Amino acid sequence: MLGTASAMPVCDRNQSAQALSVHGRLFLIDCGEGTQRSMVTYGVSMQKLDTVFISHTHGDHIFGLSGLLSTLGMGGRTVPLNIYGPASLRPHLKFFLDCNEWLTFEVVFHCVNTRFPEVIMETKSLRVTAFPLMHGPDTYGYIFAEKEPQWNVRKECIGQYGLNLTEIGTLKRGEDVVRADGSVIPLSVAAYKPYAPRSYAYVSDTAVFPGEAKVLEGTTVIYHETTFLAEHEDKAAARMHSTTLQAAYVARDAGAQKLIIGHYSSRNTNHLLYQEECRSIFPETYAACDGDVYEL
Repeated sequence: MLGTASAMPVCDRNQSAQALSVHGRLFLIDCGEGTQRSMVTYGVSMQKLDTVFISHTHGDHIFGLSGLLSTLGMGGRTVPLNIYGPASLRPHLKFFLDCNEWLTFEVVFHCVNTRFPEVIMETKSLRVTAFPLMHGPDTYGYIFAEKEPQWNVRKECIGQYGLNLTEIGTLKRGEDVVRADGSVIPLSVAAYKPYAPRSYAYVSDTAVFPGEAKVLEGTTVIYHETTFLAEHEDKAAARMHSTTLQAAYVARDAGAQKLIIGHYSSRNTNHLLYQEECRSIFPETYAACDGDVYEL
């Protein structure tokens, strides 16, 4: 967690930003003011940054991006940086790039524009889905989901059964080995899945909307903004944000294992009040502070 505050500055929190590490790849989700300072403070390598995902172009989610890009250039980065975000991000990037012709690396912008959940990026082990949020036009959440891993063959079984390369390939595909003499080496005995696929959802600024829990169904861990405590539901609705209880109901109905909350209003300095309200509905809720690290 690189930043857990909302729009108004506070002394002990930076604005929205998160670093997500998946199979050795480092992703940045949103880039509010103070992000690069947080990365330095908490030991997150800027030069190892792989891809940036921006939810929307309100200042508390993008005002740190120009500074970060400048620092990457001064650090001698040469590898292209992919940035995913709404169409409204394009002019911000253009302005920065027009003023920084000396930049040492290419910025590759991928426009996110969808009315329904849509896969926007895939790697060998990961699938990233964008989905629209209810916070004015051009606001998106992201789901980072591991793909089903290949089966691993147990090393001790290779010698025990005298497995050849063809048989090892059969097990890796998730099939039993059936030999010419009719004997069977069961998949469940000779191979195993290295991990159960995990997923992480980033739900930035949004009012709760019909079908939100369905979009997030089965997600392992959900980060959901909770700008307002339950007593300020009217303010949340007027400003298209969420309350604690609304986020907790979403996590419960989605069947998540854990809910992480943030983006707190500056009117409330005690994040534990947010956590307490959420836990009344969804006990596995954790109110994030800057610098917190969560393992999925």
